[in-house]
Amino acid sequence: MDVQMYLKGRQEAIRKEAGRVKDFSVFDFSYIPTQPVMREEAKILIDAILRYDHTGIPKNLALFGSRGSGKTLMVRFLAKELHSESGVNILYCNVRNHNTSFKIVEHLLHAPARGASFTDLFAAFRAKYSGKTVVVLDEIDLMGPRDRNMEILYRLSRSRNNYMAVLLSNSPRLMQKLDVSTRSTLQPEIVHFRDYDAEQMYAILVARARSGLVRYDEGMLRKIAALAVRDTNSDVRVAIKTLFYTATETGLSVEHAFERATQDVVVDVVHDLNDKSLLILESLRRTKGGLAKEVYQTYKDLSADVGEQPFSYMHFYNNLSHLQSCGLILLMFTKVNRTYTNQIRLLFDSAIAAETFKQRFR
Repeated sequence: MDVQMYLKGRQEAIRKEAGRVKDFSVFDFSYIPTQPVMREEAKILIDAILRYDHTGIPKNLALFGSRGSGKTLMVRFLAKELHSESGVNILYCNVRNHNTSFKIVEHLLHAPARGASFTDLFAAFRAKYSGKTVVVLDEIDLMGPRDRNMEILYRLSRSRNNYMAVLLSNSPRLMQKLDVSTRSTLQPEIVHFRDYDAEQMYAILVARARSGLVRYDEGMLRKIAALAVRDTNSDVRVAIKTLFYTATETGLSVEHAFERATQDVVVDVVHDLNDKSLLILESLRRTKGGLAKEVYQTYKDLSADVGEQPFSYMHFYNNLSHLQSCGLILLMFTKVNRTYTNQIRLLFDSAIAAETFKQRFR
């Protein structure tokens, strides 16, 4: 078989496989369903926003839960639903992409602000958003080390505009990262978005399949749901990607599709890490035994090699908690000789970390 024959054959096969899908957008992670799965923890978020709309009195919230547990989806769904039905303006910013208070406000203003002070920038923010406004800061624990006090939170909580803040994080240690003054004025209610159970995961897959596929097998959906709950801490992204692979590739088993989907999601997560987090993973890969203090020493040496200022040990350890919440590492308390110490274990193929590090720092 020559290249041209293979090309034509694959074109025809892929065309037929694509015919099984009626809407590819439902398999995109940014897709917002018309009816998300209702959960008890979502009621707290909904009620807080509705009460704020009617009273103008904000109730700040800190939502945490594993990756793929539906935190961001629920917030974005509410923003879409309430856009034309309420007097509340819901603003969203992912701190991964805008990791200082200045960058966050600049992003929310949709305008570059070079040369301005943060005080001037926040004054412009207050002028533009003078009404009831919910500020959603996703992955808030990824705020850069230059803004450890998270000034944006202090300003929001002290503003006479009575802004409402909703903080999203994978880590339950979020509140420990806030300084005392910010924590005392913000006083957010902590809301734990629990992992989806098998029935909730199945319901999500059924909804996606109904919207996106010409036909589907309910037994297959239950199998995907069970695998995602058992092996990925209920990461719905892996489940959705598995469904996409099984629907569009002839002869691909659920198990193989699930393995590929898991790998894809891990690669995406690792690629999205900031430089310091990636340096930590590469340091772990290079440190035999994975003892935390030895990994930290490797991390400091590696940071110096690439011209990066390393975290202090405290911030290094906080970052380990974030990496664990992403499902990339496991922190363990283990006995070495006569003392107990922290040990770190990599939970994915180390070659992914090595290759990503090479691409980022070559």
